[in-house]
Amino acid sequence: MRAAIYARVSTKDGRQDTENQLAQLRKYVEASGWTAVEFLDHETGKHSNRAGFLELFAAASRKEFDVVLVWALDRFSREGIAETFNHVSRLAKFGVKFESLTEPQFRTTDNAMGELMMAIAAWIAKQERARISDRTRAGLATARSKGRCGGRPIVVFRRDTAEKLRIAGKSWRAIGIELGVPQSTIRRVLKTRSKRA
Repeated sequence: MRAAIYARVSTKDGRQDTENQLAQLRKYVEASGWTAVEFLDHETGKHSNRAGFLELFAAASRKEFDVVLVWALDRFSREGIAETFNHVSRLAKFGVKFESLTEPQFRTTDNAMGELMMAIAAWIAKQERARISDRTRAGLATARSKGRCGGRPIVVFRRDTAEKLRIAGKSWRAIGIELGVPQSTIRRVLKTRSKRA
């Protein structure tokens, strides 16, 4: 079987090292008689915009391996249950199985229990999303009943002044400081206005 080893640590400063994970993962691959390619990241797992992670999925889509092997689920992703199991589901659509070395309950290679655990976790994630949505709606209803409204606070500034400053060559940051308004707000408003014009 062709395996893709994925290892991740959260920092690039040398205090954490992927070798701790890789040593065990390579040993497991060798004992299983598999061949392996490796994908590494040295950054947070709280988002999926990681170079090694993106490269892993690109290779999976090209069917370059049969299984993804990680040391633990939190090394694969720390985005939350829903996102993590969405990633595993994407791999399954590419025909790629998934194994967590230290968590046999999350193995979909030859373990029906692993697939059941994935399905249960995905269901839990779906329920949690529904609860968050319900709580958000309830919170907004409560705020409205007290005379408050949700969303971004209203920001007032002179658009013509901002436009003149921009034409004069000032940076978005400098304009924001001068007008006391977040630069992202100024940029959004002026770009929206230019599109309408």
